[in-house]
Amino acid sequence: MKKHLVLVGGGHAHMVTLANIRRFVEKKYRVTVIGPSEFHYYSGMGPGMLGGTYSPDQIRFATRKTVENQGGEFVTDRVTHIMPRDRQVMTRSGARINYDVVSFNAGSHIPLPGTDTPEQDRPANLYPVKPIEQLMDASAALKTLFAQKKVSVNVVGGGPSSAEVAGNVWQLAGNRGAHMPEIRILCGSRFMGRFGEKIRSRIKQILEKRKIVIQENARVKTVTASEIILESGQGFATDFTFMASGVVPTPMFEESGLAMGPDKGLLVNQYLQSVTDPQIFGGGDCIHFQPQPLDKVGVYAVRQNPVLLHNLMAALDGEPFNPFDPGPDYLLVFNLGGRQGVLKKKNIVFSGRLAFTIKDYIDTKFMKRFQAAETGQ
Repeated sequence: MKKHLVLVGGGHAHMVTLANIRRFVEKKYRVTVIGPSEFHYYSGMGPGMLGGTYSPDQIRFATRKTVENQGGEFVTDRVTHIMPRDRQVMTRSGARINYDVVSFNAGSHIPLPGTDTPEQDRPANLYPVKPIEQLMDASAALKTLFAQKKVSVNVVGGGPSSAEVAGNVWQLAGNRGAHMPEIRILCGSRFMGRFGEKIRSRIKQILEKRKIVIQENARVKTVTASEIILESGQGFATDFTFMASGVVPTPMFEESGLAMGPDKGLLVNQYLQSVTDPQIFGGGDCIHFQPQPLDKVGVYAVRQNPVLLHNLMAALDGEPFNPFDPGPDYLLVFNLGGRQGVLKKKNIVFSGRLAFTIKDYIDTKFMKRFQAAETGQ
C-alpha cells in the first residue's frame, strides 16, 4: 500500500510543499490536503485588500487547483481531532483519514471574548481579522455603510493588525469619496506595546494625523451590535467592530492529548516534529517551537517551508532530518493605508511611501512566485 502524506491546512509554511506535491507523487506516495477553503489568502496583504489596494485574486493561492494539478487529493473540510495511535485524523464532517505522516499548518484564530452571544450567533457587524476572508466580506459591508451615512468603526486590540486595519479602513472610505467614519482603536494596554518607541511613535503619528483615535488601557468587556462596554464601565456606540485582540492556535492539539507549548500550540522540536509523536509535523502559527519561542509573524512560516518539505519527504523515505534555524532579525513593514508604511530592519526605522513601496514589492513578488505553481509554471 502507498505511504500517505496528509497536509492539514494550506498556509504559509506548507506553500513550498504544496508547490512540490508532484515530487511525492513521482515517488508513489499518496498526498491528501485538507483545508476549509480551496483558496489560501496571504495575511500580509489582507489589510491592503480591505483598503482596496489589492483585489482578492491578487492575494490568494489556489490550493485545490495546485494540489489536483499535481496528482494530489484536496478535501474541503476541517480537522477536529488527531488519533496518533491509529494514525488518523477526524474531520468536522465525521470522516476519518489515515496517514503515515501528517503535517499541520492549520493557522490560528481570534477568540471572541466580550461578545454577548455565542460565536456562531455573533453580531453581523462584528468581524475578526482572521481568517483573512473576513476582511474581504468586511470591505464589501463597509462600502455600503460609508455610502449611507457617517459611521463609527471600532478596532479592538492594540497590536499591528489593529493599526493596519484602522489605516486601511480610512483608505477605503477616502477612496469611495463617501462619508468619512469615526475610527477608534481600543487597546487593552499600551498601543503597539511590544515594539520600540521609534516604531510606535511613527505609527501613532500617521494614524492620529487622520483623526483615528487611539485609546489605551481600554480593556473590552462586552461587544454587541450597537455598543462596546469596557471593564471600566465606559461605553462606545459602534456601527462596525473589528476584533484584532490576538491569535490563538486551534484547540485540536489540546483535545487530542498532544504535547503543547504555553500558548497551546503543537509543541515541536528543532525538526518541526511533534515531541509526542514522530510522524506528526507542523509549522506556522499553530506550533510552539521548543528550542525558542517565535513571534506569530509570517516570516517564520515562510522560513520553515524548505525544512518542512525536506523533513516530510525524509520521514516517508526513512532519511535524516534537517533542523530549522529561525534565522536573523527579520524585516517588518506595516501597511497603514494611503500608501504609507512603517519599516524596521535591525536598528533602521523609517516611515512613509518608500516603506509601503518596499512591502508592496516583496509581497507581490512572493504571491506571483506561488501563484505560478497553480499552473505548474
